[in-house]
Amino acid sequence: MSNLKSSSSELDFDRPNLEDYLPTGSIQEPHGKLRLRDLLDISPTLTEAAGAIIDDSFTRCFKSNPPEPWNWNIYLFPLWCLGVVVRYGILFPIRVIVLTIGWIIFLSCYIPVHLLLKGHDKFRKKLERCLVELICSFFVASWTGVVKYHGPRPSIRPKQVFVANHTSMIDFIVLEQMTAFAVIMQKHPGWVGLLQSTILEGVGCIWFNRSEAKDREIVAKKLRQHVEGADNNPLLIFPEGTCVNNHYTVMFKKGAFELGCTVCPVAIKYNKIFVDAFWNSKKQSFTTHLLQLMTSWAVVCDVWYLEPQNIRPGETPIEFAERVRDIISVRAGLKKVPWDGYLKYSRPSPKHRERKQQSFAESVLRRLQEK
Repeated sequence: MSNLKSSSSELDFDRPNLEDYLPTGSIQEPHGKLRLRDLLDISPTLTEAAGAIIDDSFTRCFKSNPPEPWNWNIYLFPLWCLGVVVRYGILFPIRVIVLTIGWIIFLSCYIPVHLLLKGHDKFRKKLERCLVELICSFFVASWTGVVKYHGPRPSIRPKQVFVANHTSMIDFIVLEQMTAFAVIMQKHPGWVGLLQSTILEGVGCIWFNRSEAKDREIVAKKLRQHVEGADNNPLLIFPEGTCVNNHYTVMFKKGAFELGCTVCPVAIKYNKIFVDAFWNSKKQSFTTHLLQLMTSWAVVCDVWYLEPQNIRPGETPIEFAERVRDIISVRAGLKKVPWDGYLKYSRPSPKHRERKQQSFAESVLRRLQEK
């Protein structure tokens, strides 16, 4: 609980003295009443100031923190140069070979299984599930991944969904090498999109496009159908809806918490001693992100499979989502922030900001009149 208190205290900001910004005449009125138009005159200044604070609090959830340079003298610089030679000249070629071998083995087995066992769906799905776990293990090996799993391994059961905090697309790979999840994920272009539409659909993954409103209805329907199936792969959802830098958790979307099934929280925490696993999709492609991981020393992380949770009597899906977010944040040592991750992709319209501005001015006016 101390972690939650400290995180909330960080969001408390000093409140400005509104009277310093008001015209002198408006304060010295006979009955001490403030006029709404006076507050509307200064509200742009106040909202801009508050907006700057909010933007800083919001954007820091999606920023990579560059490591502090340590090769700052003549003794350490040669060691740093040696490390660059080892990582790029020795480890990287070995990792490329390992990943290439993995793809050769995977494709030489997956293509025959997928084409020749179409009449034996149950057996085919079981083999495809094992092969997807295998290729994910090769991906983790290509980063020299050191992953420690805590808690019981997920099992295939109806009426359950797994939810996890989201740092990068490699979260899916780290979890998939242990258990073949069916994941809910944004549709991506390029080679990632090709894998999504071919191989990963074989394990029941569901794709959507944020810009398409119809996709949300279709995905919601598919989610309900998937959790009802007894033989379907466990369903994995990243309810933040975007990648966060593994220091914070943003608001969880309520979709996973209104399915009427058991929610199994999964906490993922990366150790940044060797590399920052956060993927900033606005600044780098996933291919570049993978190359960054493959040229690092290692990817180190912990994964906790936490106690399953059910919605309590009288609890709303939003309250249920916040309770699960509390559990994940405490276990992974992440700070909770009250922001919607989708604001990373879209900003409020000018009309919406104007309405908020007027509402803000009216609320301030009421408070000042009550004093």
